[in-house]
Amino acid sequence: MRFKPAEDLQPNSFAFETTPLVKASGFREYDARWWFGHPASSKTPELNLMGVQALGMGLATLVRRRGVAPGIVVGHDFRSYSMAIKIALTQGLMAAGAEVHDIGLALSPMAYFAQFALDLPSVAMVTASHNENGWTGVKMGCERPLTFGPDEMSALKQIVLDGDFDLAGGGTYRFVEDFRQTYVDDLVANKRISRKLKVVAACGNGTAGAFAPEVLERLGCEVVPLDTELDFSFPRYNPNPEDMEMLHAIRDKVLEVGADVGLGFDGDGDRCGVVDNEGNEIFADKVGVMLARDIAGQHPGSQFVVDVKSTGLFLTDEDLKAKGAKTDYWKTGHSYIKRRVKELDAIAGFEKSGHFFFNPPIGRGYDDGLVTAIAVCEMLDRNPDRSMADLYRALPVTYGTPTMSPHCDDDRKYGVVEKVTADFTAMRDRGEALAGQQIVDIVTVNGIRVTAEDGTWGLVRASSNKPELVVVIESPVSSERRRAMFEAVDAVLRRNDAVGAYNQTF
Repeated sequence: MRFKPAEDLQPNSFAFETTPLVKASGFREYDARWWFGHPASSKTPELNLMGVQALGMGLATLVRRRGVAPGIVVGHDFRSYSMAIKIALTQGLMAAGAEVHDIGLALSPMAYFAQFALDLPSVAMVTASHNENGWTGVKMGCERPLTFGPDEMSALKQIVLDGDFDLAGGGTYRFVEDFRQTYVDDLVANKRISRKLKVVAACGNGTAGAFAPEVLERLGCEVVPLDTELDFSFPRYNPNPEDMEMLHAIRDKVLEVGADVGLGFDGDGDRCGVVDNEGNEIFADKVGVMLARDIAGQHPGSQFVVDVKSTGLFLTDEDLKAKGAKTDYWKTGHSYIKRRVKELDAIAGFEKSGHFFFNPPIGRGYDDGLVTAIAVCEMLDRNPDRSMADLYRALPVTYGTPTMSPHCDDDRKYGVVEKVTADFTAMRDRGEALAGQQIVDIVTVNGIRVTAEDGTWGLVRASSNKPELVVVIESPVSSERRRAMFEAVDAVLRRNDAVGAYNQTF
């Protein structure tokens, strides 16, 4: 059957109510993300509810064609429109023969956990993660614990945009009662810390507010809640522990109450940010180094995977070297790192964004911010005479930036990255200096990471889920070298008129 979507429809029209709207650019590298609309915005929607139905039809068609059993977990995050989107998605899934198991309001890792607990192969989690209100999306997979990568997303995009559905019918629906409790019980099973920790649990009014405080309390922590009330208007800031605004709020609360650590969770609970007891906002890649040290101490010779945005300490840290740890740098993106962790049978994978992946015996291979929070608390429990700040100070000093994202339209961002890559490569080949030094290394596994003689490096890549580029800088030498590299990288970026303002700098 053909139910071919349009890519451009105006709201408040007959066509908008009778034709699926699915903009092609919403199919990202490893998940789907569209502007659904918001009353305060005049921006034209990229998706309507009939388009969501078409997405469900396409997903179930793809799963069937890949020979995967029809059982699928669905859940939704806390947005004003997420339940409606999940219902439309479910209708589409059932039309193409899926057996839908609805776990209700959920975190993304709760949906991944459900694949194991309910013994189901596939998942479709309705979430815009930390994106602003008005955005929606779906994180999908049909091979636990993995989520879709570029190949699967390209196939899904083709099916949906062509209206090439196998509407076999015969779909079923089941609502799974009390699954939140099943998930929480599993997180804390056989886990209890003996150290008395006061923990700030910050949720930015996102979905994690319904989960994080109880999990940490049952672990044995004294919990100080911060913005844990569910409020899909996000009245203070978007729940994104990579943004300095949220980290500053956690810092202020940690210092106010004298907490041992502050833990911040993003909108769908698969990421965790950390602030130490002295108010230092620790970027997630440095948290990863701390956890890697702790894990390698228990499991010598551990294999780790990290993304190209992450600190160089994973390769240079003497503590990790002494414990025989090995690290593989790979493409940024939760789907990429998750898959690489599985391929290498690594014990853990770390992304600078805060997506952390733990294989057994710590986790099940998927990203869960609450599993990360537990790992941080257990690390502190194993170091009873050291504070979080002490553990942070024990790391070699480097000077890094937050993740900085200048605006760049979806249809131009990859072309800009190609041009920037060509520019840096030409500079290296000509022996031209960058920020006063020669370029000694270029890595192009994901965008371009360019390194100078003294180890100072800069990264430029295209965001996988927003109309933005991603820029990260780190220097092992000084803050001045960090600034010089940023200005040099930004100067190359500014050769392209498609590059707009940054969301944040340093």
